[in-house]
Amino acid sequence: MTSEKHASGAHFAFTDRWGGVSAAPYDELNLGGAVGDDPAAVRANRERVAVSLGLDPAAVVWMNQVHGRDVAVVDGPWDPAAAPGEIPAVDAVVTTRRGLALAVLTADCTPVLLADPVAGVAGAAHAGRPGLVAGVVPATVEAMTALGADPARIVARIGPSVCGLCYEVPEQMRADVAEVVPEAWATTRQGTPAVDVAAGVRAQLARLGVEISGQSHICTLESTDHFSYRRERTTGRLASYVWLGDLPGSSAGKAER
Repeated sequence: MTSEKHASGAHFAFTDRWGGVSAAPYDELNLGGAVGDDPAAVRANRERVAVSLGLDPAAVVWMNQVHGRDVAVVDGPWDPAAAPGEIPAVDAVVTTRRGLALAVLTADCTPVLLADPVAGVAGAAHAGRPGLVAGVVPATVEAMTALGADPARIVARIGPSVCGLCYEVPEQMRADVAEVVPEAWATTRQGTPAVDVAAGVRAQLARLGVEISGQSHICTLESTDHFSYRRERTTGRLASYVWLGDLPGSSAGKAER
């Protein structure tokens, strides 16, 4: 797992697959609750990560991801007693609550973490190929802007995902994606059609005036330290987290969690 506190007060963290309690094929640190793993193992894994990051395990916002573009504004986690169908189906969440961690689950898709520490607004988006085309990342920035964020101030991080050299797709699919986001057009090492979702995300953010201040070099399909749906099909999920601490120089105490 990697964790970083930006000078602005924004926190970012990305997990790998090690250090958890899940059995194969979800070994070890599976954080996805809808992939067939033992729910008790998933809860234990989520608690381990939260504690290691200094977060309250009960105060992390997890999404019901569906490869769309809907965004939810949140001030706390969903009701833990709610049935799965009662949790809104969204692929991005934004918050103005400092100390509240937003989490994205992936196993090849692109996790996008965003924060404007001055305005006190954070956002997290799940950008797979369908979400890229649907515009989930621009929708997230739009929702953050509506809460007072300034795209020019947003600190952005892109986490581990399948790279454009590995994400092979049919020729027509590549054409359809590139028609919407030309920068996502790619070719594999074998010369076959591919899509580069992360490149598409970078381009969408650039058009909105958001500068990428960091991107993982890890390709999940190539890295056996990370879960990859395309490589393994039945597998676990990684998590990427973003949250805001106090403003630099603030004398306030720890944010409420």
